[in-house]
Amino acid sequence: MYEYIEGSIRELTPTYAVIDNQGIGYYIHIALSAYSELTSKKQAKVYIHQVVREDANLLYGFASITERIVFRLLISVSGIGANTALIMLSSMSAGEISNAIVTDNVNALKSIKGIGLKTAQRTIIELKDKMSKVLIGEDTELFDQPSNTIREESLSALVMLGFKKPAAEKIIDKIMKQNKDITIEELVKNALKQL
Repeated sequence: MYEYIEGSIRELTPTYAVIDNQGIGYYIHIALSAYSELTSKKQAKVYIHQVVREDANLLYGFASITERIVFRLLISVSGIGANTALIMLSSMSAGEISNAIVTDNVNALKSIKGIGLKTAQRTIIELKDKMSKVLIGEDTELFDQPSNTIREESLSALVMLGFKKPAAEKIIDKIMKQNKDITIEELVKNALKQL
């Protein structure tokens, strides 16, 4: 099992990064928070969670150990897989998720795409004690980019998360009309709540 991968960023999108470490490019699935953290960097240290399946060997990357802890707790809940956990971490920060669980905020969890009432309740029941022990420190820095790039990157992220392109475009355009200075992370989070 990998602990982290450190190297130069060769490719970066809102859903994955390719990190070059001594001539090997690692394809790593990431959440929006990690994307925001890595956007301005050429070198990165990404904390890894590895999933080995019969048909795939997948790497999930996180900007902080705390975020990886929250991810691992989420995937321990029946009905939440790695992709759903990444969508959760793209919709809300690790701190917001842990706060929602500790404060029994079912509605906050239900607002995330793919999380229904039963899954939200099960998540709170199974993780409340464990999550209260996790100390969350939030230092997310958001970086400005030209709005066309923001639109394209956000659309790409939503399509890669499994949403249909026309529906995603409609929501993105609607959100961008209301807030022209929105970041990619905020745009995708808002879109996830409306899709």
